[in-house]
This record gives sequence, structure tokens and C-alpha cells, in this order.
Amino acid sequence: MILNDIQLKSGVIGGTLLSTIINITFHDVLFTIIMAVIGAVVSFLVSYILRKLFSKK
Repeated sequence: MILNDIQLKSGVIGGTLLSTIINITFHDVLFTIIMAVIGAVVSFLVSYILRKLFSKK
């Protein structure tokens, strides 16, 4: 019973991962990288501006 349960879970997880990997295109990966860079830059700038506004000096 336990062996069957492990096989079922690994089959479901493996099938989900394989079907997801097949559907990911280069455009999707490039878009994700660009959005991550934009998010990091915006986060840095907002942190920098807030630090300058609220510093005690």
C-alpha cells in the first residue's frame, strides 16, 4: 500500500513537471528574467530613497 502511494505521488509530480517544462518557451524565460531585473532595480531605488528620506542625519 505504501509503495503504491509513493509511486502514485512520484508519477503525478513527474508528469506535472514534464508537462510544464515542455510548455515553457524561451520568450517566457526571457520575460521572467527582464521582470526580475526590473523588480530588483525598483526595489533597490525605493529602499535607497526611503533611507535618504528617513535618515537621522
